[in-house]
Order: sequence, then C-alpha cells, then structure tokens
Amino acid sequence: MRASEFAEFRAFVAIAERQSFVRAAAFLEVTPSALSQSMRQLETRLDVRLLHRTTRSVSLTQAGQQLLDHLRPVLEGLEHAADVVNDFRETPTGTVRLTAPRVATELLLAPRLAEFRQTYPHIVLDISVEDKTIDLVKGRFDAGIRQGELLAQDMIATSIGPQRRFVCVASKAYIARHGMPHTPLDLQTHECLRIKRPSTELKLPWAFMDKGQPLDITVEGHLIVNDAGLALAAALNGAGIAALAEDYVRPYLQSGRLQEVLPDFASTRAGFYLYYSSRRHMTAALQALIAFLRVG
Repeated sequence: MRASEFAEFRAFVAIAERQSFVRAAAFLEVTPSALSQSMRQLETRLDVRLLHRTTRSVSLTQAGQQLLDHLRPVLEGLEHAADVVNDFRETPTGTVRLTAPRVATELLLAPRLAEFRQTYPHIVLDISVEDKTIDLVKGRFDAGIRQGELLAQDMIATSIGPQRRFVCVASKAYIARHGMPHTPLDLQTHECLRIKRPSTELKLPWAFMDKGQPLDITVEGHLIVNDAGLALAAALNGAGIAALAEDYVRPYLQSGRLQEVLPDFASTRAGFYLYYSSRRHMTAALQALIAFLRVG
C-alpha cells in the first residue's frame, strides 16, 4: 500500500468516527479542505460513495460502514505494533487519547498539565472534554475519566481522586429572600437548580445523609440544566439552591459568595477514576499517565 493510500484510509476513519470534517481535520492536524480532497480521491479510487454529506452532518453509506468495520482493527493493530516497540524505550513516548468531563479536567488535569509535560516530555495528551459517557473502543480513546458510580462494569479503573462531598449552596441574596432551609424536606418549598445526568437525561433526587442513613429527596425548580457550571452560575446570581461537589464550589464558599445549606446532611460519593478497556493494549504512555494521576 502506498503512503498516500494509507493516509486516505486514515482520513476516512477519522471523519467516520467524529462525523465531522472539521473535528477530523483538527485531530489529524490538516485543513478541512485538504481532508475533503483526500476523501474525494479515495471515493474516486474505490469508485464508491462512502459518506453522505450535508452542510450540517456527515454520515456513512452502507459501503462506508463496511469499510470502517474492516479498517478499525487494521489501524488498531498498527498502533499496537508501534506501542510494543515503544515499551522498550527508556522514556515513555506516544499519544494518549483521553475523554473526561469538564469538572474533572478543571479539578484534576489542568493544575497538573505543566508538571506532566515536564515529567514526560515525549508523551502527547489528546484530551476531549465531554460530559456524556463515551464508548472508548468506538471513539478510539485510550482511557477516560469518570466518577466512580458512573463506570461501566467491563472497565478497568484506578482511583485518581478522593471521595467527593456533595453540598447544597445558595447565595446570600437568595437566603435573605427565601430563608434558610433546616432539613432536606424544607427544600421542597424552595427553588432548586436541578441537573440532568448526562448519560441518561434523568433528573435524579438529591441525596443526603440523615444520622448515618441515606435520604433521597425529590426537589422542584424552574431551571433544569445538564452542566454543573451553569447551575453554579445560576446559584451565584441568586436563582436558587444548587447541589454540587464541595471541591467544585470551595472557592465561592471561602470568598463568601455562596453559603452552604444543610451542612449536617451532606452526602459523600465516589471520587474520579481513570478507566480503560481490558480489550486495549496498555501502552507505556498510558501506564505513565495512570502512575502520575493515581491516588495513594
């Protein structure tokens, strides 16, 4: 196979997996126009249409899906072969493709990226910030970061963060207008800023601990979001009471912009884990990242 043909196949897989010329071009570090030209050349050479293109979307034809199914294991095999050789190097090298929710990138990754770069100068971190749970194999990610209770059963996981305390918070202005709730049941008469779980779109009850026993309370409110940052911003501006992780809102509690509500009823949940599929080869670069982030 000529180098140009391999590049065309790799371009096709990148587009098919991301369903976007723009995102695929960014991943391959080429221009969208160059990528489009590669696809035209591939379809001309194979004499078959591989992609349905519109101004807003990209999808696979039946022929394109069959080609993708055959190319994925081939490209993964080539990557595995290169990783096996890299295992013999004294200094880990290669690319680690990582998916993580925004909160985890802000709390765990961003503060340590410079240190990781200095420790492992030959490793490239390719991080996709995505709050929804992603299929690692389908997305060709090496690993992901998620909170412990959200992990799939077939994943191998290692803890990279302590347990997280979840608290209710509100602004002083909101408390002055509506009063301070004294028990979780009091929240049913308050404006609560609800967050949907990204993986299911469900609006879950708020979890509390009452004298060592779990207590779930169904709350109501006129704002429902799927982003913790938006819930935080709304709470800061006096729109209601939000239930968020203490480590996420700590700066605002310390500055006094937010007050903790019902501190005696706060619950604790599993911390963040770095997880990966048992079906993928553990590269030296991924081993280095896990060792760098591991707790304990």
